[in-house]
Amino acid sequence: MSGLLGAIAQPTQAQVQGRQTQGVLLAQNNNRQLNDLLRQGRQQVNAGDYAGALATYQQAASIDPENARIFSGIGYLQARQNNYQEAATAYQQAIALDNDNAAFYYALGYSLANLEDYSGAAEAYRRSTQLERNNVDAYLGLGVVLVRQEDYEGALQAYQQVAALNPNNAVVFESMGSVLIQQERYTEAVETLRRALQLNPRRGSIQLNLGVALVNSGDLANGLTAFEQAASLEPRNAQIHLQIGDIFRAQGNLDQALVSYQRGASAEPNSPEAQALIGSVLLEKGDYLRAIVAYRRLVELAPQNPEGFYELGLALQGRNRTDEAIANLEQALTLYQQQNNAEGVEKVEEVLDEIR
Repeated sequence: MSGLLGAIAQPTQAQVQGRQTQGVLLAQNNNRQLNDLLRQGRQQVNAGDYAGALATYQQAASIDPENARIFSGIGYLQARQNNYQEAATAYQQAIALDNDNAAFYYALGYSLANLEDYSGAAEAYRRSTQLERNNVDAYLGLGVVLVRQEDYEGALQAYQQVAALNPNNAVVFESMGSVLIQQERYTEAVETLRRALQLNPRRGSIQLNLGVALVNSGDLANGLTAFEQAASLEPRNAQIHLQIGDIFRAQGNLDQALVSYQRGASAEPNSPEAQALIGSVLLEKGDYLRAIVAYRRLVELAPQNPEGFYELGLALQGRNRTDEAIANLEQALTLYQQQNNAEGVEKVEEVLDEIR
């Protein structure tokens, strides 16, 4: 063995020093190039040139493939361009290099949530909260994706963590109220939403949720007041006007219900729901001509909705336009049959038997 080793020429001191010098110069050159690229990338981000910045960061990653923050930057730039799958991949690379960074897990959760991978997003958000117990945004994100999974109790617990960390956050109390509504815990929802309202009295969505909770708890008068407050804060929110209309209709005030539904349609002209509600009130009032107009708009907006054709057929029959009524009822029948809706098929056939 010693003979074999002796056959290999030992490097001279000059050769060793020369190779070391080359290595140092190469590292220095790479560091200089990397710093230049990172500086350029930051400038591109500040200028809003996300595509250019992405290319710059990807070049930087080829120089320093062990730098987790570069991959995090790539993830951020991909997410800014709505490339959430690529963003998630980049954040996963960052985590592989630095698995104790709460911000990386939060960003991964955000990207996965936008991909509707709610289970994966929840896991990432949970890991973020484990690494950073006071991470309010991670708890909020966790609450949102748990709601999407209909894990309302888990979502409520996440929001309660936020409330404990930030008791003056109106959004989290509103979110808690919304979850309590989903759980049909209306009394608790009212209390929670009133707390949210104290923190932000100018937020229309809080008033809207409060109205829903009050109405479902049987307090129509205060529910209506909450909806009207919401409408004054967000006059272009169609859903608020439709909710107000529902209350007036429940009270038997069809005229006011119609006004509210029409306001909803004005706020959102392409809302099938608004047109359906307008048509149903007009049909109930016996105003068949205007009901026909509303239902024609409905079937234009929702051509696969058999209920629209059914109601249009009834309105046409109300004007003794039997042939047109039959044509629309037959279209409703076809759609109900395609959807395997036996109840819908039965009710259309009953009307057709009466008018043929």
